[in-house]
Formats: sequence, structure tokens, C-alpha cells
Amino acid sequence: MTKEHVEGEFADYPYCNSCDPLAATFQRLVVNGLCREENNPYDFFHALALSVKEQMMHDWRRTRYQDRHAERKQVAYLSLEFLMGRALGNALLNLDLEEEAKQIISQYQVNLAQLEALEHDAGLGNGGLGRLAACFLDSCACMDLSVTGYGIRYEYGMFTQKIINGYQIEQADRWLKGGHPWDVIAPNHNVLVPFYGRTGSHVDHDGCLHHTWVDTQDVIAVAYDVPVPGYRNHRVNTLRLWKAQATEGFDLEEFNQGDYTEAVAHKNLAEQITMVLYPNDSSENGKELRLRQQYFLSSASLQDILNAWVRRKGADFSEFARLNVMQLNDTHPAIAVPELMRLLMDHYSLGWDEAWEITRHTMAYTNHTLLPEALECWPVRMFECILPRILDIVYEINARYLKLVAHHWPGETDKLTQMSIINNEGEPSIRMAYLAIVASFSVNGVAGLHTQLLTSGLFKNFYDLWPEKFNNKTNGVTPRRWLAYSNPRLSALLNQTLGGQWIEDLNQLEGLKAFLNDSEFLQEWRQIKRQNKVDLTQLIKKECGVEFAPDMLFDVQVKRIHEYKRQLLNILHVIHLYQEILKGNVDNMVPRCVLIAGKAAPGYAMAKLIIKLANNVAEMVNSEPLMKPYLRFAFLPNYNVSAMEKICPATDLSEQISTAGKEASGTGNMKFMMNGALTIGTLDGANIEILEAVGGDAFFLFGMNANEVLDLRNHYQPKQIIAQSPELSDVLSLLKSGHFNLLEPGIFEPIINAIVSGNDPWMTAADFESFRLAQQEVADTYLDQEQWTQLSIRNTASSGCFSSDATIAAYRDEIWQV
Repeated sequence: MTKEHVEGEFADYPYCNSCDPLAATFQRLVVNGLCREENNPYDFFHALALSVKEQMMHDWRRTRYQDRHAERKQVAYLSLEFLMGRALGNALLNLDLEEEAKQIISQYQVNLAQLEALEHDAGLGNGGLGRLAACFLDSCACMDLSVTGYGIRYEYGMFTQKIINGYQIEQADRWLKGGHPWDVIAPNHNVLVPFYGRTGSHVDHDGCLHHTWVDTQDVIAVAYDVPVPGYRNHRVNTLRLWKAQATEGFDLEEFNQGDYTEAVAHKNLAEQITMVLYPNDSSENGKELRLRQQYFLSSASLQDILNAWVRRKGADFSEFARLNVMQLNDTHPAIAVPELMRLLMDHYSLGWDEAWEITRHTMAYTNHTLLPEALECWPVRMFECILPRILDIVYEINARYLKLVAHHWPGETDKLTQMSIINNEGEPSIRMAYLAIVASFSVNGVAGLHTQLLTSGLFKNFYDLWPEKFNNKTNGVTPRRWLAYSNPRLSALLNQTLGGQWIEDLNQLEGLKAFLNDSEFLQEWRQIKRQNKVDLTQLIKKECGVEFAPDMLFDVQVKRIHEYKRQLLNILHVIHLYQEILKGNVDNMVPRCVLIAGKAAPGYAMAKLIIKLANNVAEMVNSEPLMKPYLRFAFLPNYNVSAMEKICPATDLSEQISTAGKEASGTGNMKFMMNGALTIGTLDGANIEILEAVGGDAFFLFGMNANEVLDLRNHYQPKQIIAQSPELSDVLSLLKSGHFNLLEPGIFEPIINAIVSGNDPWMTAADFESFRLAQQEVADTYLDQEQWTQLSIRNTASSGCFSSDATIAAYRDEIWQV
């Protein structure tokens, strides 16, 4: 591949025919003044990051050139979130540059760990959905698959979480304030995204009617590319992020006439699209902004895909579906369905049938939730105002699809109402999940139980209509970041014991089972866990002011704060332990440190109140001298990927305690298992597969299953359950007494009322006693450190099926067919 060949299509990227070695590049940047202040660590980080990126440049360009010109299927992964975390350490691992980097910077009185810690977590995601997307991109690159991620380059992340007087306080996450050394702006790929306006039509000279979108307010989608290196295989895939930019700066004449507000209004309206991840959608303006984000992502990405096709093939789309697939990561990019139809019909003059044939053979949809309220529905009036042409197409898709439903269930008019993409009950709205299902050739859940519940419940009608569309792809996590990088001590032991191939084939960890009775190996395993716990105690001390003791059981629940994830159940158990210690019931009590972390959505009042309760309980626990030998409790603020990289290797007990039937899959449960934590959990999401993989004696199961939750729903009587449990009665009595809110009377009444309500969908009271007994089993098991260590090793050894490599292999073979 020559320089001339490459520059034609990828002139955006700096050309590097034969990159200097890492040391030479770093030295050149330092000498040329990138390091402005003597021994400024951040300048050294920036220089090292740019140097590492330059090492990828040749392979990156070659990868893109070969993928574009080979007759291989191109996969586009559309996601509103990519929770990438810090990039430097991951890139050094995948490029095999760690030792070289350490040697290079050692002469500057800084170390690599210091520099890696200076990198800000990329504010491109929120929780499991975005982290899954990041794991998938890593696996695709490592498995030599031609997959491009498409997302949004948010100026601000979700928010930085501060805890003040126990309350969550949201502050802007200005993750780009120090620059982002990893991306490359690619202006040759910019596109225009339309909004507002109206639908026009005209008849061509052959008498055919054509529709157009006219009088639009266009926004420029500016392309920024981020490299995604494979594991030592010379493939560098691309994450393309779109930034919104106004077509004009502002109206200078209006500005000069003094109408400053109006002059910049259009510019602000355009550029706010990519200003912040997940605007608070409790207001009308917030909802509109979120809809514009989703359309902006989908339109820009599809235009990019079609532009690349036309550059190579011209306007002949006969082979497009064979060589392209778009994976929709949840309903956020489902608007890509009518947008692809619009582009094919309005821009390339395809007829409806031809455009629909292409659309329904290229779209694949992943569902990530069992909560009906989380399935997005957009008011028709909002589409009519913001996306009028798209609304026309949605109506036409729905009309044609309902004819199919009517033929399948003749005379059953209720099916038409139930399955319509347009929901006309109350204010008319568009069911985005239904739109995605109708147009996709594949609809997958993300864990065995999740998929079963989708096909038997939430989407049963669609499954009855199209059973061949539905399939399961259990989630996974990348072992590169979540074991090799985040747990270097354990990684070194695995390399020494098994060789290094486990990083690419996690099933090789099964070989650890041969060492379950090797006392020397068990001792080394325990020592590594203890050293990791020491590291975490330093983070907890710094961020929370709480002293964790590394010889105590580390009991951890870190995830988005939501009622269905039941952080509340965990807090109630902490209160129970607190009471037991106050009563003097400490014989054979296993000392435990409980850690909770996670963010609540800004508009989610109950979740924010649970955070307040956690912090108030932690304050009482940690200020009582009687607790110190037995119980520590902390809420870690601003939980993110980098924090998890410290938490995961140090955890003894992983809390996966959602109400059965509510969690789609979970990926934190997999990360903890991979690092040797034991799980306490319900039969929910991927917990079921973890239990099957590791065995019942290495998993602390409690609570109702999904069917039992359903059966109890209509006759749930929590007050009766509470009366039958002296321990839960005592916990609630203490909570009601105001013991944890002495200066704030009544603030926890909503939580108490929710627990005792027969309408509590999370059934916290119903599972408390089972949870308490399972926690006692945890403590009894932990007393026998040799047995606990063996169970820890078995968890790591059994985690191979939860590698995202295995998940992506299933997508590759069964959905994408690349």
C-alpha cells in the first residue's frame, strides 16, 4: 500500500510510512516544546499518549484501506454510549509497549502509573450499556473483524458526582478540558443533518411522485476518529464520534443591529446537540434534545456508511445488504430505520420496496431492558415538529406492517392495537422498540433469562409473528482491560502458571483448576488479593475518609443506582449488622467492609434518596467505635471505569441482588467473577449463567426467581412479611425512629413507605430474610480461608464463557455472518 493510495481516501490522517520508535517520537515531542513546564507530569502524559497514537497510525490507515477495498462485510455498531475509560494503559498493553514506555519516562522522574492516572475518563458513556459497547469494540479489533463504532463526541460527560451532606450533587464533567490526544479530526467525512422544516413533493418526468425534506435547519456533523487497537495483531479499528457544529457562526447583521440573543440562537441550538451526555429529560426541552441527539447520531452515521459505499461502488445498491450490517445498541439508534429509508429513497431515488428490502436485511437490534418504562416512546407531535419527513416514513412503515399483522391474525383487532408502532392510547407516540423489531432481521437479548422473558412476555406477539428473528447473545467483558490490565499482579501469576495465551482465549483459565489443592499456589493467590485490597483501601481513604482494613471481607456493590438493582436491600443488611454489633452479638462475626458506588439519574428522586440513606448510615456506622473491628461502610463518589479497575481486583464478594426478572444481563458480575470474587445474587440476568458455570457451592443464591416474583405480584403483603421477620422489623423500626436522620426528620419516609407498600415492584421486604441468611453463609464460608480461596480460583477458572470475545464470535457467526 503506497502513500498515494492511502491519501486519496484517508487524507485526514497524518501519513506515517515508517513510524519512529516510541522513544524517538516521545523525545521529539518533548524537545519540540510539548512539555511547557519542567517536569510537568501532565505534559509528559500528553507527549506519551501522542507518541503511542503515532505508533498506531500506519496500522490504522492500512486497516481502514484494506477494509474499504476488500469484499468483506462491514459492520457498523451504533451506540449512544461508549464508556471507554482511560486509553493509555489499554493501548500500551495491546501494542506490547508497556516495558518500553516505562523505560522511556523513567529518566524524567515520573512513573507510568502516575501518568496513566492523569488521563481523564472519556465522558462518552454512563453505565453498563456504554461499557459493553467498549468491550465489544476491543474484542472486534482483537478478533480481526471489520467493525466501526459510531457514537457522539459529548463535550461534557453525564456529570461528576459530588457527595455533600450525603446528597448527590451533579457537576459538569468537562472531560475534554485538557484536550483529547487520542482522536483525529476527519473533516473530509463531515455531513449535514437536517431538522425541522416540512415534507415537500414533486412528480418527475416519468410521472413518479418523489418526496423531499425542505426548509430544514441543518447541522454539521464533524467526524472525530479514535483508534481501537487489537491485541498485538496490527489491526486498528475506528470509533467515529460526531460533534455538532452550526452551519454558520451567527447572523452578523442581526448581531450588529443589537439582536444578540437571536443572532446566536441557531448556533447554540445546533451545538447543544453534542454538549452533554443524557440531558435531563424530565423537561420538554430535555426530551427534544435527547431526540435530536439520537437522530443526529443515526443520520450522520448512515450518511457516512452510504457515502463510503458510493465512493467505491457508485449508486448501485444491489449488493449493499450483503456487505453491510448495522447493529443497533438498544433503542437509542432505532431511528436509523426510517432514516436509512429516507436516504435511499430521497437521496438515491430507490423505490419503497427496494429501500425496505435493503433496510430489513441490514438492521439488527439488541434489546437491553425488561422494564417497559425504559422502552423509549416519543410523542408524535415532537416528531412532527423536529423530524417531519421521518414521521411520514414511520407512518408508512406502520401501515404496511399492520397489514401483515392483520393477515396473520384475521379479525383480531386487539392485536393491531397491541402491536402498532404508533401507540394511540392517550397522546399518540412512537414505540421505538417496535420500530426496531419490525425492521430488523435479528433481535437479540443479552442473557438466557432475558431473552426468554422477552419472547414469552414483553415481545411475545412479535415472537409469535417472527420466531426466526429472535436469538440470545449473552454479554461478555474484555479480558484485556478487566484482567490483564486492571489486575497486573494476578495477570502475572496467570502468565507464569498458564502462559500468556489466556488473554486471547479465556477458556484456558480452566487450567487453574489443576492448582486447587496446591497450598503454595493458594497462598500466592491470597497474597495477590490482599495486595489489591491494600490498593483499594488507599482510594477509599482518599475519597471517603473511611479506613478499610485489608484483612476484612470486602463486600462490594457498584453499579447505576436504581430501585430494581436494590442497593436498598444491601443498606438494610448493613443496618442489621450494625444492630447486631450494638447488641453485642459478635461471636464468630466476620469483619466486613461494605462498599457501594454509582450515580443516580439527575431526575430520579428515589435513587438520589437511596444515596442519601447510604451516606447517612455510613456516617453512623463509621463514627461508632464499637463498629471498627467488625464493620466499615462507604459510598464512593463519582464511580467510573477507572475506579472499577481498582475495585474489581480487590473484591471478595460481588453483590448482584436485583429483583429477579428485572436485570437484562449485567456485566459487573462478570468482571468480579473474572477477578476471583464470589457472587451473592438472585436468579436474574447473567447470574444464572454464572451459577451454571461455577457451581452452586461457589455462588450464594438467595431470593425469589422471576416466576415467583410474578406469582406474588397480585397478593404481595410486605407488612405481613416484616412482622414474621424479627430482624427486618428491628431494621425498619430503627429506620423509622429517625436514628439515621436525627437532624433531618422525615426525609426517609418515601423509602420506608416504598418498602411496606404492597405495590412495591422490587419486593425488597420479600427477599430480605433470604438475603440475610445467604450473607450468613458468606460469613461462615469466609472463615475457612483455604475453602474461600479455592472457590475464588474456581470463579476465575470458570469465567471463560464471559469473555466478550465469545460474545462477539456469536454475533459474527450467527448475526453478522462476516
